[in-house]
Amino acid sequence: MNVLVLLGSLRAASTNARLAQAAIAALPAGAVATISSLPAHLPFYDEDLDVPDALPDAVAAFRAEVAAADALIVVTPEYNATMSAVLKNAIDWASRPRGAAELAGKRVLVLAATGSPRDALWARESTVRSLTIAGAAPLADTLGIPSSYAAFAPDGSLANPEHADALAGLIAQLTEQRATPAAA
Repeated sequence: MNVLVLLGSLRAASTNARLAQAAIAALPAGAVATISSLPAHLPFYDEDLDVPDALPDAVAAFRAEVAAADALIVVTPEYNATMSAVLKNAIDWASRPRGAAELAGKRVLVLAATGSPRDALWARESTVRSLTIAGAAPLADTLGIPSSYAAFAPDGSLANPEHADALAGLIAQLTEQRATPAAA
């Protein structure tokens, strides 16, 4: 299984980057994960730029990454009660062209880490809403890590066993193989 990780924080010491690494570590054997560096390099979505013969290189490469993924893990900080602009812009680019977007139908796990005690609920909700409207298939459950500056063990794992178990359960949901219907 090929899993693409979209990280909504650009900060080098981001606790969301640590959460992304913890999620990758929880993937089953054989799964391959890549953290995309492209969202930080995408121009703001502009329909005038979304032209097949003149698509910006970063956008074409990003859409190819999304197309190659079997599933996505989206990790966002909470900025002003919503997801980061970097992540929203990436979702906008991946949601086009409408009806034929590479994001359509992709399973997505939404995670968030925040220094506050509220566990980035609003960021997770806005991310799920945006992904759903864009045609993706986010898991019903998400995970927010509150007080994230103290949430990780020295080895990078989640220090709270309940959070670690919740993450493992969500990763299992994301990566389970769906049965294909038998041919009629």
